[in-house]
Amino acid sequence: MDWTLPLLGFVVGFLVGLTGIGGGSLMTPLLILVGGVRPFVAVGTDLAYAAITKAFGSAVHYRQRTVDLGIAWHLAIGSIPGALAGVAFIMWMKGRGDNGNLDWFITRALAVALILVSLNLFLKPFHRGESGETALKHQPKRQKTLTIMAGAGIGFLVGMTSVGSGSLIAAGLVVLYPRLPLSRIVGTDIFHATFLSAAAGFAHFGLGSVDLPLLSGLLIGSIPGVWWGSRLAVAVPEKILRPILATLLLGAAYKLL
Repeated sequence: MDWTLPLLGFVVGFLVGLTGIGGGSLMTPLLILVGGVRPFVAVGTDLAYAAITKAFGSAVHYRQRTVDLGIAWHLAIGSIPGALAGVAFIMWMKGRGDNGNLDWFITRALAVALILVSLNLFLKPFHRGESGETALKHQPKRQKTLTIMAGAGIGFLVGMTSVGSGSLIAAGLVVLYPRLPLSRIVGTDIFHATFLSAAAGFAHFGLGSVDLPLLSGLLIGSIPGVWWGSRLAVAVPEKILRPILATLLLGAAYKLL
């Protein structure tokens, strides 16, 4: 058996569980650059992979009480319709019958998304307090509206590129909820991303962009990877991982452009 795909799935799954970052940001460009997978298929397969992988991670975070359900709900109100709109845009491009232009567009959009994610990793380190039970119900209405709007914008990007359900949502939570502890940022991010990725993944499955054998190989490694990463999420200093991830993403973006 070729263990390349399970190993790839384990590494990315571990990073997803640990930081909430790395699903689409790492898996999609790796499938394109290393696996030679069509961008259209890489995006769809990665979204299905992310939904299943993050479901296991979110279960761990939920049991650890590091999920803010109110914030996750308001993110989903915007992100799921946004993601479906992004898939609809891809469907419209595919309907024009030019697969070359479709792959070119997805690749360039993916590169731009990776640059945004890497810049966020470099410029906005997580500085959280030790306490800070900042539930959404205690926040002003404007904050809830901004949460929905952020979800919609990032969801659209996720539907097109599979990138952003973890990294960009986490960045938005850092800005909108500055007192929320890191563990709850990561847990809420992963929990919400499960539903966002599932909605976009089902839509891509309808487009025929999900490669089931490829997906199966990735999941063999990703499920134990995300479990271990989620268990260690409260112990490993993220400041060590963030610059490494950011550099990898910038390199992938350069290769895609």
